[in-house]
Amino acid sequence: MDLQLDQLRALDAAVAEGTFEAAARLLRVTPSAISQRIKALERAVGRILLQRTKPVRPTESGLAVLRLARQIELLTGDTARELGSAAGEYGEVGPEADRRVRLPIAVNADSLETWVMPALSGAPPGVCFEIHREDEEHTTRLLRNGTVMAAITATAQPVQGCRVRRLGAMRYRPMATREFARTWFADGATARAFATAPVIVFDRNDDLQDRLIRRRTRRPVDPPRHYIPATSGYAEAVRLGLGWGLLPDLQIDMHGYAKSLVTLDESLHIDVALYWQQWRLDSPALTSVATAIAEAAAESLR
Repeated sequence: MDLQLDQLRALDAAVAEGTFEAAARLLRVTPSAISQRIKALERAVGRILLQRTKPVRPTESGLAVLRLARQIELLTGDTARELGSAAGEYGEVGPEADRRVRLPIAVNADSLETWVMPALSGAPPGVCFEIHREDEEHTTRLLRNGTVMAAITATAQPVQGCRVRRLGAMRYRPMATREFARTWFADGATARAFATAPVIVFDRNDDLQDRLIRRRTRRPVDPPRHYIPATSGYAEAVRLGLGWGLLPDLQIDMHGYAKSLVTLDESLHIDVALYWQQWRLDSPALTSVATAIAEAAAESLR
């Protein structure tokens, strides 16, 4: 296959931006040029790569080529940064935009809220992050389809084409206001109380609370639920007494929630093991970020 860089960039931009028009603005060409480049790419590989919907979506074959496009983009950016640094020693620094490296990463909301951002702040100059917030149980989907190059995930099994490293575990505890605990858990964290007390859930993918409830009830129950899909909003809902919820120790310590909230049962907690998965690619930018993430996890996680 004779794959041209401008064709691969057109495919990447179309998927990232959602339309040929937006991709054209990003690459500073016409929508017709984007369409022609993608058609030429499809002829080169002999497959349809994009569904012409709004937004455009890659086909199964398109996902494979998209991963290649983004790997080449990453390596090209690494090389441009290296050449730019070398040229800078001789006063021949090129355009700054040519030396940027875009790193799309999937991160679960609680890690993003607590320990990940300080780690990313140490990234080398020229690295631009595109953070995808996704539940740790589902971040591997973004790795498989090429949306991200790395992810913090709860999956120890490496995605095809990726390497994996264990980071540690986040511990979650069932927390509530004192008044809420007196009202709904007067007899302690019993199975009956968990079956009837309102609970705060992040979103419909979040099953942590149900996992903890099953440990105590030993049977499926369906308590009243509030869905609050924001980390700070979730903790605020617990603090305001809308229900009980699972808060990570890191967030409890960071915001001093131990002063206003109580643990429903000191013996109850959930440990969520976290892993770093990234493409098997020798990229200085990706390696530096992975190192920063691992160091921050060693300081913050169990």
